[in-house]
Amino acid sequence: MSSQSVKKPSVDKRIGERERGYVQEVLDSQFRSSAGSVMTKRLETKFAEVFQSKFAISFINGTATLHAALAAAGVGPGDEVIVPPLTMSSTAFAVLHAGAVPVFADIDRDTWTIDPASVLACVTPRTKAIIPVAIYGLSSDLDAIMEIAHCHSLFVLDDVAQCVLGSCRGRIVGSVAHASSFSFQSSKHITSGEGGMVTTNDAQLAERIRRFNSLGYGAVGAGKAKISKSEIQDPTYERHVSVGWNYRMPELCAAVLLGQVERIHELVAARVANASLYLDALRSCDWLTAQHVPDDFVHSYWTFVARLNGKRNVAWRDFHSKYTEMGGDGIYGAWQLTYLEPAFRGKKLSPGQRQELGPGLCPVAESVQPTLLQFKTNYLDPAIAETKAAALVRTIQHFNSRAAGAA
Repeated sequence: MSSQSVKKPSVDKRIGERERGYVQEVLDSQFRSSAGSVMTKRLETKFAEVFQSKFAISFINGTATLHAALAAAGVGPGDEVIVPPLTMSSTAFAVLHAGAVPVFADIDRDTWTIDPASVLACVTPRTKAIIPVAIYGLSSDLDAIMEIAHCHSLFVLDDVAQCVLGSCRGRIVGSVAHASSFSFQSSKHITSGEGGMVTTNDAQLAERIRRFNSLGYGAVGAGKAKISKSEIQDPTYERHVSVGWNYRMPELCAAVLLGQVERIHELVAARVANASLYLDALRSCDWLTAQHVPDDFVHSYWTFVARLNGKRNVAWRDFHSKYTEMGGDGIYGAWQLTYLEPAFRGKKLSPGQRQELGPGLCPVAESVQPTLLQFKTNYLDPAIAETKAAALVRTIQHFNSRAAGAA
């Protein structure tokens, strides 16, 4: 477990009266253009404050964030971007959206985050960026990644969609890399149904990101999301100074998310407390290994994940079935490794692609992925979480008894 204190939180509803009140403010505005982006501005200011960043730029989703940040950093055709294979394929898709080539580095055997040694081995003169991913709520080794980036003049875009309020050696995740990408899809710690955010301390980068997500408007900027009425009414005004996309977050989503950010500590604490129950259940089990949390890292437990480590002959599907029978629910398998998905496997995604996308590319990830059990942590009622942890204890006892009987 991390150094983050665990207490049973009191969370009534995931979406509460605070969020409803902010949504009502937007509806009461009748979507007048003069009231546009008021909630977005409030959200971005609060988000930047929480994540100790100078700039926060809101987006329609957490894939658009990655695309925009890569493009703003100058990543394009012919460039390579190093990514991990154990994560949602959106990370690699964003590289392709930018016209670049994803290069897959292997993962660490214990933390399951991208392995800095493998990252270094993947660097070539064509490498332009690295996208580490904070998997399941645990940050990558950002110190090592940033050192590699410094030595090779690379851009680091931290994908922290699963790591809200996690930290790496005393620094909140989202404030360390050149830019960080958040997702507010419905399963995440905080949500607006869909949405995303990019944080950065680089004013010029923030301005380019904003313009990319706002159709290339010249009058928007690092801290300005909307063109003023005086500008847009002028018939001689030249709006578009660059090519951009319409990736902006709607005001209704911003309203919901503002309420979520103001409740962020209680919402994250609920997941951390639930994860502690699973950790307690595993203390007497030597054949299930939880994700390793290094010293001075804080895990935010978007989900709690354990690995069938091979010390007992328990198949993944047998465990899933027995846990469900014992009263558990919601075990998910890990995503298929990105390069083994049909959209990638055996394909030539770019003329400059140098990796063959198939089995054997990342041996550690390929050995770990089939063994992972993802347990839900999003129970707001502590009593329900306790029943799921008790189901895990009974499941472990079942397989222990089976092994003892066969001995």
